[in-house]
Amino acid sequence: GGKFPVDGKVIEGCSMADESLITGEPMPVVKRIGNTVIAGSINAQGSLLIQATHVGPETTLSQIVKLVEEAQTSKAPIQQFADKLSGYFVPFIVVISVATLTVWIIIGFADFDAIEQHLSGY
Repeated sequence: GGKFPVDGKVIEGCSMADESLITGEPMPVVKRIGNTVIAGSINAQGSLLIQATHVGPETTLSQIVKLVEEAQTSKAPIQQFADKLSGYFVPFIVVISVATLTVWIIIGFADFDAIEQHLSGY
């Protein structure tokens, strides 16, 4: 029931390997001479002699981890644009809101009749 430490090719033996961690396949896969094994998959039963084809950062599992890390750390171009736009948009809206509040407070306390005169149709 051990894990395969490297990607490799079976050169001797027959076994079942659980590759669900890598491929999502729920059923164990038969491994015979000439089949490939993926690092991180589990040897369910039997014994195999494998010849390493990929080790360390070259294994399938390492490549998957690398791709996931890159996807999590990078931003899509549209997301970068949205972040840049919101950096200007939000402060602009806050300034306009404060200015509007200030004007309405000044006009409202100073002369409410002026508002009625200029906006009589509303």
